Amino acid sequence: MHLNGNNGNGNGNGKRRLTRMTGNELMSHPLLPPGFYLPSSRRIHPSKRLRELLRTEAFVVSPEVGDPTGAQLAMYHGFKAVYVSRHSFAMAHLGTTDMDLCSAVETADTARRMVSALRKFQLAAAVGDAEKDIPPQALHIPPLVVNMDAGQGDIFSLQRGTELYVGAGVAGAQIEDQVLSKGSGHKGKALIPASEVAGTLKMARLVADDCGNSDFLIFACASGELAVNAPESLRGLDLAIERALRYLETGIPDVLSCEFPASDRAPVERFCWEVRKRFPKAIFAFRCPTLLSDSESQRLSELGELGMKFIFIAVGAQHTYGMSELVQSAAEREAWGSGAELHGPAYLADEHYRQLVAKMFDAERIGKDTSEERPKEEAV
Repeated sequence: MHLNGNNGNGNGNGKRRLTRMTGNELMSHPLLPPGFYLPSSRRIHPSKRLRELLRTEAFVVSPEVGDPTGAQLAMYHGFKAVYVSRHSFAMAHLGTTDMDLCSAVETADTARRMVSALRKFQLAAAVGDAEKDIPPQALHIPPLVVNMDAGQGDIFSLQRGTELYVGAGVAGAQIEDQVLSKGSGHKGKALIPASEVAGTLKMARLVADDCGNSDFLIFACASGELAVNAPESLRGLDLAIERALRYLETGIPDVLSCEFPASDRAPVERFCWEVRKRFPKAIFAFRCPTLLSDSESQRLSELGELGMKFIFIAVGAQHTYGMSELVQSAAEREAWGSGAELHGPAYLADEHYRQLVAKMFDAERIGKDTSEERPKEEAV
């Protein structure tokens, strides 16, 4: 963005707002034309940035996405983090709910492309497009957190998966304690022995450190109420709390979550309170089943006060409904093309960025002047 611009990211919950960034927060970049600037946070590794956000923000809201375009939309609308769920990935790439059909290689490759897409989008947004009334914007890159189930196999599968995710440039990964294969949604699920889960957490931490990222965040998920392989008398929140404490005793998890079958407040409060009796500095993650209305937004602050610092929203299939409405609207039109162009924010900014940078590197043949007659010496 131009140094005197005033467009920035949102307030952390997806509501965009204008902010004025100082020169100390902006930097020039060799992949931008002179006079355009990026947030200096571009130089900070996503893992370090997420740790800083969790330390300084009341809470961080993260939508679930499954592809690079979804991640760019989250970034454009001001979300400070992005959560890559396997459900969202399966919907985006396979057209089905999560049925354990996605391999770690597939999800890690998509995560890598998401990180790359966000970095490119930041460059494109920084120049905007005056002809299309798109102002330059200084967008921060949201760190990605990826759900890797329990490692999708044995301890060595988890080892390889962690290597892939660290190499992809994501900020962290969530490790669950449920046996595969499992269905999606809040149904009864078999649990992996807590001692084995503790081993997977240790493996993930050691692998990330060995790959050179000691800031890589490990999210641990404790289940209990849905434990079909536990005696019925032992199922429930008490089991989830017991398992959560055992995971934290390893000293590994940076963030802890619990899979609640519903979003009632009482179980959430009790889980946080019981865990914090032993671990007063524990940080929690919470999964909201739907988008919250304005009247319910106060609940986010209440969750943050409980220690729920990372709140991810299950919107993985929302793009399906939006696309359905778009296609239905198109089918009902008598003549397509009478309305405004329907391009996403990435396309609108990316075209102008490509033209500007092409001139910087003497590659103007891919710019606007490709149809102009060029001197013979430039064509050979």
